[in-house]
Amino acid sequence: MIKLSCVIITFNEEKNIGACIKSVQHVVDEIIVVDSFSNDNTVGIAQSLGAKVFYKRFNGFGEQKAYAVDQASHDWILSVDADEVLSTELQTSILEVKQHPVFDGYDMSILTNYCGKWIKHCGWYPKHKLRLLDKTKGHINLNKVHEGFEMNATNSPIGLLKGDLLHYSYKTISEHSRKIQLYTELAAKTMAEKGASIPLIKIILGPKWTFFYLYIIRLGFLDGYWGYVLCKNISYESFIKYTKIRLYTKQYKLEQNQIGDFLRPSSLSN
Repeated sequence: MIKLSCVIITFNEEKNIGACIKSVQHVVDEIIVVDSFSNDNTVGIAQSLGAKVFYKRFNGFGEQKAYAVDQASHDWILSVDADEVLSTELQTSILEVKQHPVFDGYDMSILTNYCGKWIKHCGWYPKHKLRLLDKTKGHINLNKVHEGFEMNATNSPIGLLKGDLLHYSYKTISEHSRKIQLYTELAAKTMAEKGASIPLIKIILGPKWTFFYLYIIRLGFLDGYWGYVLCKNISYESFIKYTKIRLYTKQYKLEQNQIGDFLRPSSLSN
């Protein structure tokens, strides 16, 4: 039987971390929590449930999770977020993998609860994510947002586990709005530094297409009122991200030009 480490990153997750850890306790052999200096009882709860707690200042989700993986004692890693819980069926599937792993990595289906509603469409379900792997065969990418496991070999076969990873995402619209600002800020600054260019037409039409795609093509309307709200917020998120990228790219280029002007020989001679 393989040994399995579970890695979780946290910041002020006292409302979620207990249920998360309890859902993995009898499945894994070690629980690693990397905390970004929470000012609530997250660490106390995690330690009381047997987790090993490490501290690291937050510099993006990818870097934080990669650090968590580095602290793990075992090669096989299960990555879950603090607001996620393994369903009973998924627990059984992981225990079967521990007995006899067939693949080097396994996807899981994420089922998200949004403001009390389980979302079955909107492009959110079934959303397969690679969350279980042999770390000698894969790694966490270092993206500041939308981080995740990747296999070292692009053609590595990946299995799909039965059962859902239950994601208790946003309990209120205000909570979602705060995360939109955080995620778009991190993504926009990263893309601006890479020289991303966002034309005005994409800012105008991109969010409209996002809403149409998720609400109509991906059947978000079948999730009722909360499906509509979710699709509207996702389209709003794309609008905010595009406008921030356009602004930060302009500011970044201006700063680079000013540095270039300062370093020109004529400027230095003065």
